[in-house]
Amino acid sequence: MNSKEPGQGEFDSNRRYSRIEVNYRSVNEVKAALRRAGLESSNLIVGIDFTKSNEWTGSRSFNGYSLHHIGNGQNPYEQAISIMGQTLSAFDEGNMIPCYGFGDLTTHDHDVFSFYDDDRPCDGFEEVLHGYRDIVTKLRFTGPTSFAPIIEMAMTIVEQTGGQYHILLIIADGQVTRSAYTHNSQLSVQEQKSVDAIVKASEYPLSIILVRVGDGPWDTMKNFDDNIPARAFDNFQFVNFTEIMSRNVDFNRRQAEFALAALMKIPSQFQATVELGLLGRRRGSSPKRLPLLPPLYIYPRSPRANGSHTRTPSNGRHNQGVGNTPSSSSPNQILHQFFSILLSRHVATAEKLSTCAPPAEALIDSCNGPGLLKQGTMGRYGTTDYCIGFWVVIHLLTCLLSTKQTFFPSIKLSIWTLHFVS
Repeated sequence: MNSKEPGQGEFDSNRRYSRIEVNYRSVNEVKAALRRAGLESSNLIVGIDFTKSNEWTGSRSFNGYSLHHIGNGQNPYEQAISIMGQTLSAFDEGNMIPCYGFGDLTTHDHDVFSFYDDDRPCDGFEEVLHGYRDIVTKLRFTGPTSFAPIIEMAMTIVEQTGGQYHILLIIADGQVTRSAYTHNSQLSVQEQKSVDAIVKASEYPLSIILVRVGDGPWDTMKNFDDNIPARAFDNFQFVNFTEIMSRNVDFNRRQAEFALAALMKIPSQFQATVELGLLGRRRGSSPKRLPLLPPLYIYPRSPRANGSHTRTPSNGRHNQGVGNTPSSSSPNQILHQFFSILLSRHVATAEKLSTCAPPAEALIDSCNGPGLLKQGTMGRYGTTDYCIGFWVVIHLLTCLLSTKQTFFPSIKLSIWTLHFVS
C-alpha cells in the first residue's frame, strides 16, 4: 500500500516509521524548533507509576529510600515533574494537566485512577506536585507494570478534545512486566498490550515520553523504541532520568540536559502529525477509557483551583466525573471510600479483597444497572444505583468472611474514619 502525500492523513501501516534524527544543544533550541514547526500550544497529560518495585529501586540512586518517599527534598518523581513543568509550561494551553496513576492495588496493569474524584485536571505543575504528594501516602503499591492503560487514557482525552496535540509524560521506575516463563522471542501480555497501545497512539496527535527513574533494570527498554513496528510516526521517546541526573556536572546543566533529552523529538513529532492530517480530527475509534476514582477520597479542590473543574470541548475534555464536592457524593462513592479506607488499614484483607470482586454480569442482571466492577478490582463508581452498591457489600463481606480473616476492627475503624472525613 502506498502512502498518500503529506497532509492527506494516511500512512503505510506495513512499514516502520523512520527514527527522528535531532541535533539540538539546548532547551531554548528545542523551544525555537517547536515554534518553527507551528506549535504554539499543546496539552500535557501525566501518568505516574505506583508499582511495588518503587519501594526498592531507589537502593542505589535514592540512598535506599522508596522512589516515592516524601521528605524535605524532592524525590525523583517530583524532580522529573518539576523540570518538565519549567520547560513545558509555556506551551501548555490553559495550564490544565490531567494526572493519573497506575500500578497500585486498585488499578494493577489494566486501569488508571484520576488524582481527583471528579476527574478534573490539575491547575498547573504546582498542583500536580501537591496532588501527587497527597495521594502517594494513601495507596498501596502492587503491579504488574503495563503502559497500555495510561496510553489508552491519553488517546481518549485526545479524541474528546477534537484531535488537539497532546504530550503524554509517563514517569516510571521499571520496564513493562515480563514473566520468567516468557520465551525470549515472545512478548509478555503486558509488553504486547503496551506495544499495541503505542502503535495505535500513532494514529492520534499524541507524543509519548517515558521517563525512567530509579535503578532499573531497563535492559529491554533501551531497544523498546526501535522494535515497535508499523507506526504512523515515531511517537515514543525513552529518557533515562537517573543516568542524566547522576552526571558530574552543574545541577542546572543536568536539568537542561534532561529536558532536552525528553523534548528533542517533539518538533519533528508535531510536524509529522500536521503532515499526516491528524490534528483537529476525531477518529471515532478511541479506547473510550474511564479512570477509576482515587484510591482514597481526595479533597475536592486545592486552594489554587478556584476556576472551573472542567475543560470545554474546544480546549479540553468533557468532565467525566461524578460530583464536584463531597455533598454530591453518591452512595457508591461513599462505598468506594469505605473499602479504600479498609484497604489502607488491613494488609491481609487488602490482598484478599483484590480477588473478591463480584461478577459484574450478575450484578447487572440482578439490578439492571451499569457494570461497576471489572477485571477483579473496584471500578469507577459513577452512579447512584443503591441496588448494585448493596450487593457489592454483601458479596465482598461474604467473600472476606470465608477467609476467616480478623478484619472486623479494620471495618469498625473504617466506618469511624469515613464518618469523620465526610
